[in-house]
Amino acid sequence: MDQVVDLFLSDASTRKKWEELLSSLGLHDFSEREVDVIDHTIGLKDEEGNLVGTGSVAGNVLKYIGVKNDNMAQGARFNKVVSSLMQYLVNERIFHSFVFTKAKYATSFEHLHFNLLAKTDTAAFLENGMPDVTDYVADLPKVEDQATKKVAAIVMNANPFTLGHQYLVKLASEENDLVYVFVVANDASLFSFDERLELVKAGTKAFANVKVVSGGDYMVSPATFPAYFLKTPADLIKVQTVIDAAVFKNKIAPDLNIHKRYLGQEPFSKTTNFYNESLIDELGHDIDVVVVKRLQENQEIVTATKVRQLIKADKLKEISKFVPPTTYEFVKKNMDELQSRIKKGMKIDGN
Repeated sequence: MDQVVDLFLSDASTRKKWEELLSSLGLHDFSEREVDVIDHTIGLKDEEGNLVGTGSVAGNVLKYIGVKNDNMAQGARFNKVVSSLMQYLVNERIFHSFVFTKAKYATSFEHLHFNLLAKTDTAAFLENGMPDVTDYVADLPKVEDQATKKVAAIVMNANPFTLGHQYLVKLASEENDLVYVFVVANDASLFSFDERLELVKAGTKAFANVKVVSGGDYMVSPATFPAYFLKTPADLIKVQTVIDAAVFKNKIAPDLNIHKRYLGQEPFSKTTNFYNESLIDELGHDIDVVVVKRLQENQEIVTATKVRQLIKADKLKEISKFVPPTTYEFVKKNMDELQSRIKKGMKIDGN
């Protein structure tokens, strides 16, 4: 009978056998981005001691799940690996989990009580446990007679919240009865999620019809989207966009009566520009996408990237040209801490 064992990937011999098994199953990406976030890994060994299955957990996300095929035992091995990972999460008092996996494995996870959130030809995104996406939407603030209102949405990282973000929100608030601003909830940015959420709330306080909320686990960030089973960076962008759009369009927008989504035009980042274009295609006729030209100050386009670069360069006074007073005061008060994060390796490029 196959035996479940803990695998410690810090051991070179164990890591080699783990990679060889997954490579034989068509998984080849063992980059730092994917492996360094792993919290726990298990292996499945047959009676001869051979590694025939494995699975890992990163936070509440299952990844690197693979089992060797031995005819009738494949389903049993898969079930054993996933069940062991789920038991680990329960022991860690984590009762809600996700898996991003190859599309062909979606049904296998559904048999283990995972609910399908979105699926492409390549990948599937599923969740298990509570609170689930229905609970997430039910807990969002709403207004009276919302079904009759013009409701829009903006999804932003706001790292940090700039005058450009504020301009986008202001425009949406003037054109709609209600606007949801979903703040991406991962903590892979210079400004933490809690900091970003509070800065967005502070910077939009003047707009009575705007509700700033956490994107929870359902506004998928490039930083958290596992890509180990995809072949190229372009595949990652495309698959993530389709997953994002499908979850937003099918699981979140209907109950909130959202029919419009605002995006900031992206003149610099090819990746984000491609993401925006793909999102427009995927949301299609269901959600009207409004692309807003970026705000300029003194002929310079306002970006959060520029603000982070100024923080690194210790140019506090210049930052005031690009951010609301609330963001400026926060940066001024926390300049040393922000610069310390950068010195410790926090990346400031990108969006």
